[in-house]
Amino acid sequence: MTTSMTDEQFYANLLQLPKPRYPFADYIHPDFQQLRQKYYDWIDTEYIIHSKGAREKHKKHHLCDIEARGVPFLKSIDELLPLANYTANGAMMDDYFDRCSRDKMQHITNSIHALLTGDDPREPAENGILHLFWELRQDALKFDFPDHIYKRFVNSIQTTFKGFAEERIYYRSNSIAPLPVYLLSREATSGVLPYCDYLLLQKEYRQLPDEIFEHPHIKRVQTICCLMIGIHNDIISLPKELHREGDTMNIVKVLQQEYQIPVQEAYVEALELHDNYLKEFLLLQNYLPPFDQWQNMVYDYIQDLGIMVSGVYAWHTHDTSRYVNGGYVEGEYVSEG
Repeated sequence: MTTSMTDEQFYANLLQLPKPRYPFADYIHPDFQQLRQKYYDWIDTEYIIHSKGAREKHKKHHLCDIEARGVPFLKSIDELLPLANYTANGAMMDDYFDRCSRDKMQHITNSIHALLTGDDPREPAENGILHLFWELRQDALKFDFPDHIYKRFVNSIQTTFKGFAEERIYYRSNSIAPLPVYLLSREATSGVLPYCDYLLLQKEYRQLPDEIFEHPHIKRVQTICCLMIGIHNDIISLPKELHREGDTMNIVKVLQQEYQIPVQEAYVEALELHDNYLKEFLLLQNYLPPFDQWQNMVYDYIQDLGIMVSGVYAWHTHDTSRYVNGGYVEGEYVSEG
């Protein structure tokens, strides 16, 4: 699936094609600049496993802006920090272990989960990925983070990283998954489920009973958020992923293989799939089952999920460095074979 096509040539062919659009307002947290400085500090002090060149690229990506745009109504930077840590550390970790084995990623996932739950209370001796996740838990303990929401958040992080492990099978073999397998994997690897849980810290959503989030209607809305963000991420990152072997978990590549069609047609199919999910999202928001006294709050929660999806896409469109040829960070982990 390699190509000598430049970004400019690829985009020239797609300029007339539509892009994802959302009917939601665009916000950013007022403390986003302060959060960026914390992000730079993490890279300088914790990400010593990366080369200097990789660290400088990460700084340009402003991964901390994802949560500043996706969950913009949190009260303070203190409430932003655990989500910022998960987002930036998770993305940089995924980059670093780009071609590691499934077993290695599962081992890392188990270690992270033990640190986040407190099952392993020991502070890691060395700075790095594990130390940052230990720090995430310490930051979460500093403010009023309801225990039941924190547990949901941590379990969703584990689901995301398990997805990272499973997709390594396709990366390492340079093979493309069938569409149903891709959709199942992308629901996890979009990294959005933890956002759906963390959003409960905004406004008064923490009052909502747990059983509401076990309702199939709400679970489906959250799944749609995961898939919309996963697909629009794939659309944005396609030029990068056409340049490299192994980047096979991309909806355009999957549809190209599934239907044996050219890349431009697969792009159009991918966008249509995305737009159908958006229509379903809006329909499900407007046809909620009865939630008694929580009805209006559940509706508003779903509206803020839409703002989250739109905010993550706004980060993609504002970023001009991560998904261009040469701008992304190559995996520097030396595989065990």
